[in-house]
Amino acid sequence: MREWLSNYIAEHTRVIQSLDQDAVVSLIEMVKDVRSEDHQIFVIGNGGSAACSGHLAVDLGKGASFGKEKRFRVFSPVDNVSWLTAIANDLSYEDIFSEQIENFASPGDLLLAISVSGSSPNLVKAVDRAKSLGLKTSAIVGDKNGILINMVDHVIIVPSRHYGHVEDIHTAICHMIAYYFIEEVRS
Repeated sequence: MREWLSNYIAEHTRVIQSLDQDAVVSLIEMVKDVRSEDHQIFVIGNGGSAACSGHLAVDLGKGASFGKEKRFRVFSPVDNVSWLTAIANDLSYEDIFSEQIENFASPGDLLLAISVSGSSPNLVKAVDRAKSLGLKTSAIVGDKNGILINMVDHVIIVPSRHYGHVEDIHTAICHMIAYYFIEEVRS
């Protein structure tokens, strides 16, 4: 067991050290611009990525906004269970994010999709809808050559196909985004 654990930690360390820091900086700049222009941020994902999406929305909406003149307007459609299940039941699971975004989005807003595969049909449809509505788009994905890589304006690819490592690094990236605003941005 110790050998497995040691190997897991070594691989995790390799993955995070291989992360493209310039891509993370670019995403933080994108978030910063959206915030300064008083636009909204929508964060979406499925499964573990849904939990990460909701977590980022809380960190930006509460942690990075508390006591600041400029507050984040951030929404995670994954957290609206009643609406999400109504759409899935009455339309299709592929529509759960695109339909919610349609109600709230304005040109200049940002849609951030988080996905290990980068090919979830509901995320692909949401990005497509977001682009047609004039939103900026970004994705944080695993190294599975997913569809979103070529669809979004900005992408961060976590250099691994291992769900555990990718999901952990997704959370770390989301913390990097939030804590930049919590610790570095004063107003």
